Amino acid sequence: MVKTFGAMMALPSIKPAKLADAIASHFRQLILEGALQPGERLLSERDLAMKLDVSRPSLRDAFDILVAEDLLTTDVQGATYVSDAIGRSLRDPLVSLMDTPEARLDVLELRSIVEAAAAGFAAERASDLDREVLRTKMDEMIVAHDRKDVDEIARTDAEFHLSIYEASHNVMMLHLMRSLETVLRSNVYLNRRNLYEHRVQKESQLQEHQAIFDGIMLRDPVKAREAAHLHMTTALKTQQQILDAEHRLEASIRRLERSDLVAPQKRRTKESA
Repeated sequence: MVKTFGAMMALPSIKPAKLADAIASHFRQLILEGALQPGERLLSERDLAMKLDVSRPSLRDAFDILVAEDLLTTDVQGATYVSDAIGRSLRDPLVSLMDTPEARLDVLELRSIVEAAAAGFAAERASDLDREVLRTKMDEMIVAHDRKDVDEIARTDAEFHLSIYEASHNVMMLHLMRSLETVLRSNVYLNRRNLYEHRVQKESQLQEHQAIFDGIMLRDPVKAREAAHLHMTTALKTQQQILDAEHRLEASIRRLERSDLVAPQKRRTKESA
């Protein structure tokens, strides 16, 4: 007797994915790509359900899944947030240990490698929207530089570099640098302030950023990588020179302060025999 294929093997039924699972998957992807960042508050359940065109019970079930995965959190008022725990392994208390001049040099060394790669990827992969964001960040940096506003320079500098990571479309790079954002912002501020005060040609720092920007806009990964590497190595060398000068000054001050630590010298008398 000939057996049919159906009789020999029972095929599993194909069931559509639950809507809640699909919603949860959508939010996971948004978090992974950095579109939703740690600590951000989401819209209300009602507003989100309307925007996503899904039922509130399905949305609620999806959020229960994400809360269980520590990707979302809720407060007593029922508001929903992207979890602050995301990327925390490279944040506090490690950040406090990195708040030294030597550790900031280590951050610059890390950035000299990673930023060059990110700039190259951005030149190859940046979407039109990514390029528009980079153009806005570059324009804001130029304005801040023209005003010689160091605080604003630091802010726009950090945002420009983080925008490059977003445009690289490498989620590991993006989340690594997002997790180090506190260190990066502190590092950029202190580094930029020192470099701005010590450079003879004040415009050279801005010109280095412009070269990175141009390489990305031209979709020239080699030019973008070289410009980013030059920018970071120049910053690293200058920062090292500043640190060395500070160490020499501290040593000189310690020598001058010896009078506050050493007792007045008295003539020693020989003990009588």
